[in-house]
Amino acid sequence: MSNTLKFSPASRSSFYTTVRQRVDAYFTEQNLSPYANAAMWGKALFFLIGYFLLYGLILSNQFDSWTMLGLAMVLGVFAACIGFNVSHDGLHGAFSAKPWVNRLMGNTFYLLGANPYVWKITHNVVHHTYTNIPGHDEDIEVAPGLVRLSPEDALRPWHRFQHLYTIPLYGLASLSWVLRKDYLKFFKQQIGHYKTTNHPRQEYINLFLGKFLYYIGFLVLPYILLDLTWWQLLLGFVAMHLAEGVVLGLVFQLAHVVEGTAFPLPPESGTMEDAWAIHQMRTTANFAPQSAFAAFFCGGLNRQIEHHLFPKVCHIHYPALTAIVRDTAEEFGVPYLENQSFGDALYSHYRILQAMGRPDAVVQPLQPELTV
Repeated sequence: MSNTLKFSPASRSSFYTTVRQRVDAYFTEQNLSPYANAAMWGKALFFLIGYFLLYGLILSNQFDSWTMLGLAMVLGVFAACIGFNVSHDGLHGAFSAKPWVNRLMGNTFYLLGANPYVWKITHNVVHHTYTNIPGHDEDIEVAPGLVRLSPEDALRPWHRFQHLYTIPLYGLASLSWVLRKDYLKFFKQQIGHYKTTNHPRQEYINLFLGKFLYYIGFLVLPYILLDLTWWQLLLGFVAMHLAEGVVLGLVFQLAHVVEGTAFPLPPESGTMEDAWAIHQMRTTANFAPQSAFAAFFCGGLNRQIEHHLFPKVCHIHYPALTAIVRDTAEEFGVPYLENQSFGDALYSHYRILQAMGRPDAVVQPLQPELTV
């Protein structure tokens, strides 16, 4: 990892020490493992079985083209949910204390047409370390040039309309991932400031073999087995990924690009003003924390604050950690940002896009009374 950017070792660092001690005490007192429990395994099976059931129904060739189109879009949603609920925990090492179980669960990422190795670099290492820092966190670079998320970005004439076109643009995220992004990231010299040279030889095989098998499963086999024209097949493939992309894009953006979240620029000194944990609290927001629906389908990513502080804790435990983190943040005067519903978060994200489309961009804080 490059040493060009560090976090302050002193700024309110006792917050993280305290909240970590309290979370550890919770698991000890409740005699609980921080890894997956029966409910988590049930969720994983639900989404995996649903995914293969939908895929099998489509390949059965027993439905008309419109029904298959609908099934393809639902399959895209299930693929996104596997990413949230199964792959994500596995890739963070949060599913099990056994590394082989985490590898197995993490490899379900191939079902999305994505590469687990590239994700672990771009997300686990870069995004989780340099969250929302321009030039370092490439996860916030949404269609550079087309979408403006920071006042430091150049303002273009079309940005005045970005609040209208950006959310539909998220639908292309999954297609880009499958067809373009993984290859580009894999062969870049660095991602953010993380050097990406000298990949293990096995990862070259995994990248190309994983993509090849995905293309076979979702383009070649359907073309052979289904009574569809090539353009109908292509339409179904694109529709599946548009549904998947919108779900993936929105869940990420509503956690990091809403009113109140910061996009701090790296200082010339190379040391950020805040300690790492305080930085996470300033750049991350929860949404719909009381929604059982969001908790089930979003894989705990609606509680993104808890995830960023404790990425190796299985997301099934995040509801219990929320009160601990919130109370500790209030005690230390640290911001705890959240939107009470999905709609609130979506509207907040819309207002960010709208504000950044103007030269006099001003973003209102989400919870000014908690801002330090």
